[in-house]
Amino acid sequence: MALKPRILIVEDESGIADTLQYVLSTDGFAPVWASTAEDAIAQFSAELPALAVLDVGLPDLNGFELFRRLQALPGGKQVPMLFLTARSDEIDRVVGLELGADDYIAKPFSPRELVARVRTILRRSARPVATAAPAVTAPANTPAIWALDEERRQIRFYGKVLELSRYEYGVLRLLVQKPGRVFTRDELLLQVWGGDNDSFDRTVDAHIKTLRAKLKLVAPGHDPIRTLRGSGYALSEELPETPT
Repeated sequence: MALKPRILIVEDESGIADTLQYVLSTDGFAPVWASTAEDAIAQFSAELPALAVLDVGLPDLNGFELFRRLQALPGGKQVPMLFLTARSDEIDRVVGLELGADDYIAKPFSPRELVARVRTILRRSARPVATAAPAVTAPANTPAIWALDEERRQIRFYGKVLELSRYEYGVLRLLVQKPGRVFTRDELLLQVWGGDNDSFDRTVDAHIKTLRAKLKLVAPGHDPIRTLRGSGYALSEELPETPT
């Protein structure tokens, strides 16, 4: 018998935690509860969950900071995470996206909706890569600038390995494979998120923003990603051979 996916619930309100444990367990998951960030880190370290639900307003640590600490743990970047919060301001949603969260749901919410979101996230995080590629590839017109290692899920920019979240890697991978080709937001959502991420209007834009920040650390004077207003994004074909 297949093991049930382990879902880590980090929530300080016991009533909400009890409800989530009930609906998740009746839907084929194995929920575990942590009421504090300290407990969450301990449980996450002991056994990686299939997904983590993080309350933003925890008593001992902000949920966004907990997200960063969990991602820094071994294997943490591969665990999908969903923010649960009483705040619904756009700025909170954008912060969560820019950190690399997979989804965001505001209280009050339908427990069944949350279970549906969990299933959607797990389905697309397990989605296989659509097309195979050589272990290390680089566009012929920019051999010294980009190197894509599919087996290690790494991308080098001017020889430096970029520290990328799962979705940042997916977006940049597409751009690097076809420099100059314009990808619309809908295309990126379909090919990177699986086409079923309808939670945020600014999902792609937020990830492009964080990608640009990471690329700028390597080549401060250049912006490799072009924005075509009303169309989408493309990788520049006119980068110099060195970052300076």
